[in-house]
Amino acid sequence: MIRKTLLCIFISLLSFAAIAQNKIYQIYTSDGEIVDESKMHESINQAEVTFFGELHNNSVAHWLQLQILKNLKENQKDIVLGGEFFERDDQLNIDEWLEGKITDKNFEAEAKLWNNYIPDYKPLMLFAKQNQIPFVATNIPRKYASVVSREGLERLESFSKEAKKSIAPLPIEVDMTLPGYEGMKGMMHGSGMNADFMVEAQAIKDATMAYSLFEFINKKKSIFHVNGSYHSNNYEGIVWYLRKEYPKIKILTIATVEQDDTTSLLDASKGIADFIIVLPTDSPKSY
Repeated sequence: MIRKTLLCIFISLLSFAAIAQNKIYQIYTSDGEIVDESKMHESINQAEVTFFGELHNNSVAHWLQLQILKNLKENQKDIVLGGEFFERDDQLNIDEWLEGKITDKNFEAEAKLWNNYIPDYKPLMLFAKQNQIPFVATNIPRKYASVVSREGLERLESFSKEAKKSIAPLPIEVDMTLPGYEGMKGMMHGSGMNADFMVEAQAIKDATMAYSLFEFINKKKSIFHVNGSYHSNNYEGIVWYLRKEYPKIKILTIATVEQDDTTSLLDASKGIADFIIVLPTDSPKSY
């Protein structure tokens, strides 16, 4: 009996080792310490707003988002899902679909869907629908961001009150000295485009995504927001605008990066978020 028990334990340990070795991703703290999902989930459940900075085409990152949303549902009463992947003027379509008033077919025909919506974002939306989790579309309509990239922020002042409902209240402050914005300007050197306008276009996206969450922060909701990593890395972007309005709010950030070797975090990625998920460079992609 003892031999049989020891054999079962040995087999279990081998199985655990195999799973650990085959794990496709690794989670690190800001300073590069390896942690497991339970530590990250515990921290998320203590935050008021969590930003998941994704690599848009990484399928593993999207699966992890769904696991976080499921964990939040189990542990929080009032949660809200938000996302960059829908623009604010699609909110009515989203609400009608979540309430079962329109079909998937009608919704997906009328909403401005990203190319990878079906494989990467629809699972999140379906879980939200099945569990009565509100969803807030946070992104500025791309047509307005495009105007800013060509003509600057001031051009938005000429748009109608109806148009401005989909934009953060104007004027917005743009701190061109933020490292992320400075880096963006540097990358555009010699491109022939107006670098300041491009930064302003990025800033109006960040400001609008932050503004879209104010209502739910005031309602004391626990918010899980999905966005590109560059919108929340280094606590800039959306986080900067949110903290301007709510300086004491408990924010947690997650960043995703790809590395050939996931067994340690590269120095360049340390400090960019509270948790950094390292994915292998050759992990599955949706496009």
